[in-house]
Amino acid sequence: MPIINRVADFHEQMKEWRHDIHAHPEIAFEEQRTSDIVARELQSFGIEVHRGLAKTGVVGVLKNGDGPSIGLRADMDALPIHEANDFDHRSKHDGKMHACGHDGHTSMLLGAARYLAETKQFKGTINFIFQPAEEGEGGARVMIEEGLFDKFPCQSVYGVHNMPGMETGTFNLRSGPIMAAYDTFEIKVFGQGTHAAMPHKGIDPVVVASQIVNALQSITSRNLDPLESAVISVTQIHGGDTNNVIPDSVWMEGTTRCFKPEVRDWLKPSMGRVIEGIAATYGAKVEFDYLRRYPSTINHRAETEIAAKIAGEVAGEAKVDTDTPPVMGGEDFAFMLEKVPGCYLFIGNGAGEGACMVHNPNYDFNDEILPVGATYFSRLVETVLPA
Repeated sequence: MPIINRVADFHEQMKEWRHDIHAHPEIAFEEQRTSDIVARELQSFGIEVHRGLAKTGVVGVLKNGDGPSIGLRADMDALPIHEANDFDHRSKHDGKMHACGHDGHTSMLLGAARYLAETKQFKGTINFIFQPAEEGEGGARVMIEEGLFDKFPCQSVYGVHNMPGMETGTFNLRSGPIMAAYDTFEIKVFGQGTHAAMPHKGIDPVVVASQIVNALQSITSRNLDPLESAVISVTQIHGGDTNNVIPDSVWMEGTTRCFKPEVRDWLKPSMGRVIEGIAATYGAKVEFDYLRRYPSTINHRAETEIAAKIAGEVAGEAKVDTDTPPVMGGEDFAFMLEKVPGCYLFIGNGAGEGACMVHNPNYDFNDEILPVGATYFSRLVETVLPA
């Protein structure tokens, strides 16, 4: 694997950054310490630093003559998870953990920034985008709303994510949708409480909620083209306080996932029709709130071809899958791809025994791929912004 020699020289420093950030996780819009580290290191490389977008966001700007511009993005936030690992760099903050590898993404991009600032084998402008609040809070959307691409224009933008279960240092990508649109919903069912021994005296919201859960599953299986993809999952149901009382109400929450914008637009009215119909059948009332979170992450063809070429140079063409199946997880890099053409891809975090999926209390980022990611980012710049 042709890692850039100079990048390999500071592999240990990337590990130090990563372990420090991992040990001090910060969740959405609270990444103050992490952004301090990022800003400090960028400044030490001689890179112009801008702070304040989306509260804790950092953008480093590196210019070398006139030419096009490129954006490279890394996410910085952790998750509200209690870490189960016992290594030295485990989380020092109970209930917070870097369980998705954003500590590694940040360190890879810092490594690329150091190399590119030293060598300057490019012509144009690099915007190093360190983004807060990827995990469900839409930090990318907030940065854009606060002027990210107005203040730091980019002709293309690129992002990466580690992927457990893939061989270390391999690459997976595809043109078109690579990750799903992520939306959430809340349903409140209002019935009429009564004694559990006399259900005919009330309107049982538990029964209504149960019928709604079952019926929601038939929306995708019987109303959507089988060649399309969509998921509706009810993930929480709450109602009642004791075993001999039928409650007045039940509250539910869940998520939907799909790839095509037209399917996303179809889901809310289809769900609403089913929910209202079932409630009316039982004489109950409902409140249905559908919240649009992240759009589908849709890669642009030209930029994906460039990314695939660079990935092949780094890992070897045999270790690059350019038609990987899309993933039902959501990613707010999607907002950036709605504004600027670009590509988002996966780097293998390791497979086999000991491999642990993200969002798991036993997960840890694989330090061996730090120079892989930093090399990919660096070669990407040198290709898109040739000297």
